[in-house]
Amino acid sequence: MDFKKTKKIRVGNLVLGGGESVKIQSMCTTKTSDVESTVNQISKLEDAGCEIIRVSVLDEADALAIKSIKEKIKIPLVADIHFSYKLAISAVENGCDKVRINPGNIGGEREIKAVADCIKTHKIAVRVGSNTGSIEREFLDKYGKNETSLVKSALKSVAVLEKYGVNDIVISVKASSAPLTVKAYRLLSEQTDYPLHIGVTEAGTEQTAIVKSSAALGSLLMDGIGDTIRVSITDDPVKEVIAAKRILRAVGLDKNFVEVVSCPTCGRCRWNSMELAKKTTEYVERFSKPLKIAVMGCVVNGPGEAKDCDLGIAGAEDYCVIFSNGEVLRRINAAEAEREFFKEIDRKLND
Repeated sequence: MDFKKTKKIRVGNLVLGGGESVKIQSMCTTKTSDVESTVNQISKLEDAGCEIIRVSVLDEADALAIKSIKEKIKIPLVADIHFSYKLAISAVENGCDKVRINPGNIGGEREIKAVADCIKTHKIAVRVGSNTGSIEREFLDKYGKNETSLVKSALKSVAVLEKYGVNDIVISVKASSAPLTVKAYRLLSEQTDYPLHIGVTEAGTEQTAIVKSSAALGSLLMDGIGDTIRVSITDDPVKEVIAAKRILRAVGLDKNFVEVVSCPTCGRCRWNSMELAKKTTEYVERFSKPLKIAVMGCVVNGPGEAKDCDLGIAGAEDYCVIFSNGEVLRRINAAEAEREFFKEIDRKLND
C-alpha cells in the first residue's frame, strides 16, 4: 500500500504525515474542567491504544484545566474551540499540543491574526476543515452539499491561516455519508499535501458507526489517504479506539497483533466452535504479537482452509484436532478442547 507523502506535522511527542504510522484519535465526553473525570477517561483511552486525545473547550475553566490535565496524561492533547478566539488563545497558552478551530466562526481579521500569532509563538499544530453542517455559504450556494463544497470550504480556512504564517496544519472534510466522505477526502488529497484527519461525522451508535466508518475509512486507507483517524461512535469513546485499531489491522497497516479467523459454521459443525472463537478473540486481544489463529467448525475443511495459520483448532462431534499451518498436531477429546487449545496459544505467545 503506497501512502501519499504528506507534510510532517509535530503534535506533542508524535509526528503526523510524511509516511508515519496512522495515529488513532478519540475525544473525551467529560466536562474538561472536571479534571479528575477527564484524566480518568483519558487513562482508559490510553490503555486501549489511543494516541491523541481531543477535549472540548467551552469556557475559561475548560481552557485553564488543560494545564492540569497535561501534567497527568501521556498522549498529546487537542483543544477543540468554536466561536471564541480568546478561548483558543487561552487553550494554547495553557499547553494544548494542537488546537482545532474554525477561522470562520472565531471573529474577524484581528481575532484570527491573534490566534494565528499565538499558534506560531507556541509552535503547535492546528486542525481546520469542514463537515456537511459547516460548509461556507458561498460554496454551498454555488455547488450544493457535495465533495466540491466540502473541500473548497476547508481550503478556504487553510488559506486564512496561511495568510498569517501558520503552516503546521491538519485538514478534515467529514460527512455523515460514507460515499461522500470518501469522495471528499479523495478530492482533498489531490489538492493538498497537508496531513489529513479522516473520519465520518455523526456516524451513529455502535454497530451502525463501525460499519459506516469501516466502509469509508477502510477505502481511504487502502487508497493511501489518511494520517490520523477517528471513528465517531455515540457510546463510550474506548469503543472508538478499539474500532480504529481493528480498521487499521483489517487494511494491513497494523500487523503487530494476534489475528483470529473463524468460519461462520454450517451443518457440518457438530461442536460449539462459535463460543470458542469468541473466547479466543477476547483472550488474545491484549497481546501485541504477529500471530494468526484459526477456530474452524469442522475437521473436513478446517485445517486446509486455515493452512496459513500459525495455530488452529477444528472439531467433530466428539473430538477436535489442533493443527499448525494445515498439519494436524494432535487429536483431543472435545471436552478438553478449550483447555488444551489455550495451552497451545500460550506456547505460541511465549515462543
